[in-house]
Amino acid sequence: MRSVLAAVALGLSTCLMTPVLAETTAVPEAAPTLTFERVFASPSLDGPAPRQVRLSPDGRYLTLLRNRPEERERYDLWGYDIETGEWRMLVDSAKLGTGRELSEDEKMQRERARVGSLRGIISYQWASDGSGVLVPLDGDLFLAKLDGTVTRLTDTEGTELNPGLSSKGGYVAFVRDRRLWVGPVGGEAKPITPEGEAETIRWGEAEFVAQEEMARLQGYWWSPDDKRIVVQRTDEASVGVVTRAAIGAKGTKVFDQRYPAAGTDNAVVDLYVIAPDGANKVKVDLGLNADIYVARVDWAPDGSAVYVQRQDRAQTKIDMLAVDPATGAARILFTETAARPDYWINLSDNYRFLGDGSLLWWSERDGFGHFYRFANGQWTQLTRGTLPTTTLVGVDEAAGTFTYQATTDVLTQQIYRARLDGTGEPELLTDPAFTNAASMDASGRLLYVSRSNPNQPPQSYLATPDGKRVAWIEENRVEGEHAYAPFLAGHAVPEFGTIAAEDGTPLHWMMLKPKMKPGKRYPVFFSHYGGPGPQMVTKGWGGALAQAVVDRGYIYFVLDNRGSANRGVDFEQPIYRAMGGVEVRDQKTGALFLKSLDFVDPGKIATYGWSYGGYMTLKMLEADPGLYAAGIAGAPVTRWELYDTHYTERYMGDPREVQEAYDKASAIPEATKIADPLLLIHGMADDNVIFENASELISVLQENNVPFEMMLYPGYTHRVSGPKIGPHVWNSIFRFLESHGVTPPE
Repeated sequence: MRSVLAAVALGLSTCLMTPVLAETTAVPEAAPTLTFERVFASPSLDGPAPRQVRLSPDGRYLTLLRNRPEERERYDLWGYDIETGEWRMLVDSAKLGTGRELSEDEKMQRERARVGSLRGIISYQWASDGSGVLVPLDGDLFLAKLDGTVTRLTDTEGTELNPGLSSKGGYVAFVRDRRLWVGPVGGEAKPITPEGEAETIRWGEAEFVAQEEMARLQGYWWSPDDKRIVVQRTDEASVGVVTRAAIGAKGTKVFDQRYPAAGTDNAVVDLYVIAPDGANKVKVDLGLNADIYVARVDWAPDGSAVYVQRQDRAQTKIDMLAVDPATGAARILFTETAARPDYWINLSDNYRFLGDGSLLWWSERDGFGHFYRFANGQWTQLTRGTLPTTTLVGVDEAAGTFTYQATTDVLTQQIYRARLDGTGEPELLTDPAFTNAASMDASGRLLYVSRSNPNQPPQSYLATPDGKRVAWIEENRVEGEHAYAPFLAGHAVPEFGTIAAEDGTPLHWMMLKPKMKPGKRYPVFFSHYGGPGPQMVTKGWGGALAQAVVDRGYIYFVLDNRGSANRGVDFEQPIYRAMGGVEVRDQKTGALFLKSLDFVDPGKIATYGWSYGGYMTLKMLEADPGLYAAGIAGAPVTRWELYDTHYTERYMGDPREVQEAYDKASAIPEATKIADPLLLIHGMADDNVIFENASELISVLQENNVPFEMMLYPGYTHRVSGPKIGPHVWNSIFRFLESHGVTPPE
């Protein structure tokens, strides 16, 4: 369910930028209407959208993937010489790529990584000596040099999955035909894992739930000296098979997909330490209980140990294992437990093993996300407060500092620097007028900041470790030829506020208003996500889609209910084993608030959501018939037993133990209570929220003569978006609303 934000396609970025529009731009007297066709067309109205910004090992070059103005979803590799200030395209994806169809495995991995819609270059990796960059493209591998030369490393009909260079750059590895292949850079690669095993065995790949829900896409890890590799072996024999029909426009492909639904068996994951030639294979001791999750794997900086985070199936405990790579023997270094007995552990990448043997670690143990240092068996808390830290940005061990991202006023994120010894006060590095995100080079000596605010689309710049800007990467000022400049006069600046939940907890909302006439009442497009995790209400750039809704004469409204992130454990916890309950009531509070406003038409509040948000639409219509004028449910989960183990059981528990919680959370039993107009949307090749979620709901509604409408998309997965299909989705939504009288005043 990490995919929901991409699927919602509302462009509500939470890590972007600045209020310079009106001061720096000659605003036209009247702006053209912002159509859905223009929102999804190229160039992007948000401006350039660089991805995977990285620094060369020597700190001389910055590289990134930059999308094309004329084709916003195609990315090329660009390099910036920090000394000369010059940009250069390093790899032209259109010239080098073949455009051939990807394998089904790579397509699904791209869906897991939320890059299924992108074309061209979607990832790359610097060689450790800075001599070049490994570039996967159209199923093959290339090595790009800074002098502009590009060498093809593989040329096969199959796809090289999960390609990567070794730590010191001597080898390249990838997965082909379910085996891990390794070879010297520029030489012949050979499989180093066994052949002849069952088709349910995969080496070097993260299992489905690790990719989909745990943000772990890796399945092998090189030692710092290139002498050994930790390799994952996955046995899916015990995982149930879902026969997934990918219904397309010109036929249907049927896939027997191993899908670990809640309450069923997961794949069995083992780890082995192997030499690059396949010799000296040693099995890692992960314990007697095979029903666990391998959450994270890391080598110690000196290669003396492998650290494995072993999470229990209930996701209430993580054991940090220290593994001897020579023998596979493991010991528990420490155990992290959930902050309260009716809560879970949120996995993160906010940790770093340091050169002195200590560990910088993020934990919610005091009720809020904060950083701690573990050294010599003792813990030292480094950050404190009721506004949580959210992301580890970088560590400068030489200076004794670490840089991190933290919530400041709930709605913005800032970047801070603090000392590793816990002394002194954190230092603010970013401008509070923006909400920010950042990354750093491996040594923590150069800072890359991206920022935005409600009036300024994403900007990015390079800065010194103390936050001083040294160069713009994308200033992205909305002026001149910027794609959004013609629409500035119609730009709606969001308003923010809070209302009280039933227990008095403040709930944050955001509202964009159209140009309104005195005495008139306006319809509301009430957008929600509602599930655990994503925060929708932020003071970042909201994207053009919400503006297009406002341009049609609708108030655009979003509210973050309990269960969403960045408010601490007690704010997230009420959703525990109670999905479809507290969040539905919180959204009802938002609807009642809207009805109290004299400029809102109380009979024209339409509710919309995708994925978990689609599930929320169904539960909201079921809980309060007549409260909403209409509902749009996109790709909804309808019964949680149909969704995967790691996501669902984290919040709901195991249905074999708490079936009553699942029964109450299901959208199926009370579907016949839906009395308001409903539009159901679903991609017919969805491999995440599988189509059975929709077909079961459709059947129940039809068998009980409950009227509803639907729009199904052949060939589309959980993400139904693109230059043509995106406008079709959104025009369909508003035709539906218009047909039911949910329209602006005359």
